[in-house]
Amino acid sequence: MSQYKIIFTGPVGAGKTTAINSISDVPPVKTDAVASDMTKNRKSETTVAMDYGVMNLDGAEKIHLYGTPGQERFDFMWDILTTGGIGLVLLLDNTRADPFQDMKFFLESFDGFIGKTSVAIGVTQMDLSNKPTIEEYHMQLQDYRLKPAVFAIDAREKNDVSLLVQALLYSVDPGLVSE
Repeated sequence: MSQYKIIFTGPVGAGKTTAINSISDVPPVKTDAVASDMTKNRKSETTVAMDYGVMNLDGAEKIHLYGTPGQERFDFMWDILTTGGIGLVLLLDNTRADPFQDMKFFLESFDGFIGKTSVAIGVTQMDLSNKPTIEEYHMQLQDYRLKPAVFAIDAREKNDVSLLVQALLYSVDPGLVSE
């Protein structure tokens, strides 16, 4: 039985907990606490350690799904969670003031991990704000010499999140992707 580990990261409110919840085949473990700082302006609770779920693949293979806290003050968890990971899913909230700045921050924060693995990017909330466009994200990514899969996703939709995970798996090893 093969087991893999994928990390979900991104700013507060981008949909990490929701995405893991939508694709996990087991009830996810969440470490939410009442938001006590500026986060409470976006949502009432926030992840303080991690989210965890499991996605079962064919042939008894499993993908362990770990979601990082979005707040920089919990960044000590990022290194812990990426250990042994095979790739990163970066979720960006298109309604935030500067999603490109968020993208830059997380790509730079996880640069070492991405360099050894791969990254796929999901842009959430595009139904509420269609600017910037996916094409503009691709243009911004040229500065990083990265060509990851970038999708507009609804983190509540299993098929959207599954497509993003499959794109990440394919970029890591085309043999990992199954029907």
